[in-house]
Amino acid sequence: MIARLRGRVEAITGDRLVLDIGAISLVVQVPVTLSVQLRPGQAVVLFTHLHVREQEIALFGFANEEDLQLFQLLITVDGIGPRLALNILSSLSADSLRLAVTNDEPALLTRVPGIGIKTARKILFHLKDRLAPADRAVLAVPTAEDTTVIEALTALGYSVVEAQRAVQAVPGDIVGVEERLRAALAQLAP
Repeated sequence: MIARLRGRVEAITGDRLVLDIGAISLVVQVPVTLSVQLRPGQAVVLFTHLHVREQEIALFGFANEEDLQLFQLLITVDGIGPRLALNILSSLSADSLRLAVTNDEPALLTRVPGIGIKTARKILFHLKDRLAPADRAVLAVPTAEDTTVIEALTALGYSVVEAQRAVQAVPGDIVGVEERLRAALAQLAP
């Protein structure tokens, strides 16, 4: 079993890294939220999961042990393979996933491409007793305005994680969907 890798990033293609670990280079699949933070030549440490099937051996890497544990929990759900689990962690932060499970909100999971309402409910049911609840600070349910703004941002092509972070950064004194959307877009502007 390969528990952790330390090396230099040679190349990045979407959610795949080529990682130089000395005498060999390995292809490691990572969440998109991690791959966009890395650059070729950058030193990195990844916590890994080696997935072995009849026709394939795949290595999945994560920035921290919490994400690795969430990935390993997700692939225990019937019908959730490693690619879909990686897609979930590319679209939702660990806190967002915990929030969805704690508040029993399948709608949050259905924003992930490839997850329908039945699969979302299956994930929530399976993880309900196995995933630690979200922190009290995270448990605040987003307002209807914020939910609308997040939906608008994801429709514009931003990931759920990016949209949530932008909305959280908007000051509370800005009210109204249009004003909050403008402020969130300003947060996302380079």
